[in-house]
Amino acid sequence: MRLLLVEDDNHVAAALSAVLARHGFDVMHARSGEEALQALVPESDRFGVILLDLGLPDQDGYEVCGKIRKRTSTPVIMVTARADVRSRIHGLNLGADDYVVKPYDTGELLARIHAVSRRSVPDDSSAPGDSALRLGPVHIELLNRQVTVDGLAVQLTRKEFDLLALLAQRPGVVFRREQIISEVWRTSWEGTGRTLEVHVASLRSKLRMPALIETVRGVGYRLVAPAS
Repeated sequence: MRLLLVEDDNHVAAALSAVLARHGFDVMHARSGEEALQALVPESDRFGVILLDLGLPDQDGYEVCGKIRKRTSTPVIMVTARADVRSRIHGLNLGADDYVVKPYDTGELLARIHAVSRRSVPDDSSAPGDSALRLGPVHIELLNRQVTVDGLAVQLTRKEFDLLALLAQRPGVVFRREQIISEVWRTSWEGTGRTLEVHVASLRSKLRMPALIETVRGVGYRLVAPAS
């Protein structure tokens, strides 16, 4: 996923960009509101999420958010030290999708990035209104929870299906282990790591496509869309 980081502090931006890069993000850094707005042109240069600091040198971050929202529907997460409720409400009313207060936990920020991107970005592997995901020979019916590979049905457990559907909705995006456990098992990471590994191994075996789910060492997993 391409991500636009709008942050005037170069040290903060460098540290955060390094963390985001390790989690599979392609980060572009804008140091001012004007740089951020210029980065949104041309229209073909699109981002999955915009992280917007409010303390910018040339324009107020709220003003920048309003201008961004007039140009694009890309999810915006405001990242700021302004913790009062009135500031949060103002930011959300201007069109921000989420609001994170500094100092923040990196894991929480990553989870919020994935959350707003899933809510706001349509899945390109499905037609509008379609309830199926098509990834090369893999066909996933979301409503009736059926999976076929090359037209042949594959019997999956409930959790195996949930895990595959989660990864398949964002091919190429790295999902952290903690995030997967939270969304599929509705629990915390502690003590559940081995369960996730077993389910990934089972999926690779049942689908007979070991390269479909890639392990990103130290981070999590991503689905590698096969050729059609």
